[in-house]
Amino acid sequence: MSERMLIQHCSPTLAGLKTGNLFSCSYQNVQEMRACLRTFNRRLGKKGLRVLPVKYHEGRALIYVYRPKQLARDLYDDSARQILGARGYSCDSPEKCIVQLVRRLQAAEDFPHEIGLFLGYPPEDVSGFIEGADCKYSGCWKVYGDEEQAKALFAKYKKCTAVYARHWENGRTIEKLTVGG
Repeated sequence: MSERMLIQHCSPTLAGLKTGNLFSCSYQNVQEMRACLRTFNRRLGKKGLRVLPVKYHEGRALIYVYRPKQLARDLYDDSARQILGARGYSCDSPEKCIVQLVRRLQAAEDFPHEIGLFLGYPPEDVSGFIEGADCKYSGCWKVYGDEEQAKALFAKYKKCTAVYARHWENGRTIEKLTVGG
């Protein structure tokens, strides 16, 4: 896993604009991957980020990069708690929810639909997806609620990723690019 991958897939989270991102990367050796993740956690942890492997499968790792404080705020939302509770999550703490999400990811072929809550998607969009409602717009996620707000966010995320990629290519370190929080 490289800095380039973090910039490419996680810039909005690095910038503090988004709760989390999820991406897949290949690995040759699981111990080397774990060492790489520990290094990123040491480097970015002081900025309020965590980097977790949530699934290893056939030479690929699914990596979750997130901001614990933002996740706590997101998961304490009444609508989010209702969605998670209906799926058997213990909403005592965000950490317990992550453990339950990891178990679900490892046990299933498909993504659990509630995963959007861990990525900062609006609960109404997660709920709309779960219920099979009519999608108003599709971008970074499927939108069932406020289409204009979602389009503005998608544009902000795209611009953020382009700016971060340019700064990183010009030599700015990932630590300098990561907003504290």
